[in-house]
Amino acid sequence: MRKLYEKAVSEGRFGPYNVVVATDAAGLRTMLPVHQAGQCSVAACGEIVGSKWTVLIVHDLTEGPRRFTELEHACAGISPRTLAERLRWLEAEEIVLRRSYAESPPRVEYELTDKGRALKPIVEAMRTFGHEWLGCDVHPHET
Repeated sequence: MRKLYEKAVSEGRFGPYNVVVATDAAGLRTMLPVHQAGQCSVAACGEIVGSKWTVLIVHDLTEGPRRFTELEHACAGISPRTLAERLRWLEAEEIVLRRSYAESPPRVEYELTDKGRALKPIVEAMRTFGHEWLGCDVHPHET
């Protein structure tokens, strides 16, 4: 352990509070291996909620099943291709369930699975943070 410490000191790899900072071969800062998504629950959740549009899609689905066009209108600015990719990814991660109805015209709805509904407290915490710290009052009726 002492040798690792001495090596980090000699290479100047200390961050705030004298914490050893991981670096790659070029000397650029990287995440510590313990923070890899497969090993760190925070990093794994960050991959879900940190992906653009994904948390907004989950937010809309917390209110109940939605059709593709409803999600497209709720997420103003998202392209149909990006929405389809995000929904496929969420379905593959078992966060969203896709239901097809044999009607004319065909109808498809998306809804959260139990795993997806477990993200609701995170979405609510983000909403609270946005109201209290960022001055976002788009949905003042929500708490």
